[in-house]
Amino acid sequence: MHYSSRSPLLLAAARASGRVRDHVRRLVLAAAAALALVAVSTAPAAAYAPVGVVHTERVQAGPYTVTVGFSEWPLRAMQSLDFTFAPADGIAGKSGRLTIDGPGLDAEDRETPLSRHPRKRDVWGLDVQALPEPGTWSFTFDIDGRAGHGRGTLRNVTVLDQPGPPLAISWTVCAIPPIGMLAYLAVGWRRNKPSERVAALV
Repeated sequence: MHYSSRSPLLLAAARASGRVRDHVRRLVLAAAAALALVAVSTAPAAAYAPVGVVHTERVQAGPYTVTVGFSEWPLRAMQSLDFTFAPADGIAGKSGRLTIDGPGLDAEDRETPLSRHPRKRDVWGLDVQALPEPGTWSFTFDIDGRAGHGRGTLRNVTVLDQPGPPLAISWTVCAIPPIGMLAYLAVGWRRNKPSERVAALV
């Protein structure tokens, strides 16, 4: 049997297919918008901001006086912050290592070379770091320069409990928007059943 281009069956199938495509397109756009909103809302805005030092401590590492700067004070566990380490006469011609000691820190994270802070290039530093657990921490500096080798430790730095609600609750709240969107997409797909409609019309 031959159907003309004006066959009611083909026209109905085309209309149904178009409606299904439009609905799926709307669902995909809504999902993309929701995921983009979640990504923007959870992005660390401070990651691109200038380094603001709100508290400093001084360490004498042999012949070198180092000013340790903190972008947050008091310190809290799981709080993203910047550390700056500024020798009194600058970092030119110097090198060294930083050893951090405190509860919950992995062995590979305890020692690191002293390197320029990526957003404050005239000093050493750590960019957007978090200390994993509350307790008493220390920062030891081994510095080599024109005046020779120096070693000094900033001791008894108190880190308080993490800010805000417990981590498990925070993760649960963050997971609600994407889970809700997936549920919405699943319900919309089951209600429309585009594959069954097309199969029935054809």
